[in-house]
Amino acid sequence: MGKRKTKPDASLKGKKPINTAGAVRPVSNNPGHIRNKLKRSEVYGKYLLEKKAQKRKDRLKRAKEAEALGEDVAVEKKQPRTLENTREKEETMVQPDDDEVLLVEDANDEFAPYFSDDIRPKLLITTRPRPSKELFHFIADLMQLIPQSFFYPRKSYSIKDIVGYASNKKFTHVIVLSEKSKVCNGMIVSHLPKGPTAFFKVSNVVPSKVIKNHGNATNHIPELNLHGFSTRLGHRVGRFFGSLFPHNAQFQGRQIVTFHNQRDYIFVRQHRYIFEESKVEDKETGKAKTKARLQELGPRFTLKMRWLQEGTFDTQFGEYEWIHKRKEMDISRRKFHL
Repeated sequence: MGKRKTKPDASLKGKKPINTAGAVRPVSNNPGHIRNKLKRSEVYGKYLLEKKAQKRKDRLKRAKEAEALGEDVAVEKKQPRTLENTREKEETMVQPDDDEVLLVEDANDEFAPYFSDDIRPKLLITTRPRPSKELFHFIADLMQLIPQSFFYPRKSYSIKDIVGYASNKKFTHVIVLSEKSKVCNGMIVSHLPKGPTAFFKVSNVVPSKVIKNHGNATNHIPELNLHGFSTRLGHRVGRFFGSLFPHNAQFQGRQIVTFHNQRDYIFVRQHRYIFEESKVEDKETGKAKTKARLQELGPRFTLKMRWLQEGTFDTQFGEYEWIHKRKEMDISRRKFHL
């Protein structure tokens, strides 16, 4: 049987049909509604190509405008969007002119004697029970990084016993290292005799001997660079790290230890800065220009704070100043706590 012909709608009488086959549809950056996987990836690929072409077109346009204006006219550069400059505003951000924090609190907290050089830190480093021998390479790097640090074997003593022994022997800090699969993965730092105590997850450990073109650290007391600790909690953590080092840096050693906080990850590095004379001469003085470069000494590792506790180590009855709760705190990629 043949197909039954349908009568055209009376309302469309006299109107020409519109051909939509040649119409150019805008490419969507979210082709999630397309069920076909191949078609979905094809549409998204086209979107990426168009985006790249548009960026190149805008860049060439800005270059032509800058050339037309001349070299003397400053052209405003577009600021790329990053997680740092789109960070959610934190109520506890410390401003450079915040006298309440920078003058009053800093002068009266437990770390003030270290920054005024009234007390020189002395550290006791130990490990979990029965550590692997691989952990001792990291301990050696840590003792080279932090002046006046001494290693004591853990044996069968509890952390509370070690804290009591260290207080009696006039140590100012205790560091306890843990490991997993023969790699350091945790660090407890306790300030003596009254705290606070913090626990950090350790990751991305790179020993000094593995770093390419690394230098060898000397016995000079290094300078200290604390960067990126912008909230009140971060400011306190930064001063905690600052209390681990003497504040009478020996500048002739040209060594500097950096604690760089970025997105609540604290990157630890040690460098030596080197001054070299370049072959290019200064036009005004006629002397060779001096260039500065950095030589990494090692080690490298990254810290992420899990909790900060009042007093010395006491997980049963200790009060926490701050504790990281993933389900409650990690609700936005643009919210940071340090």
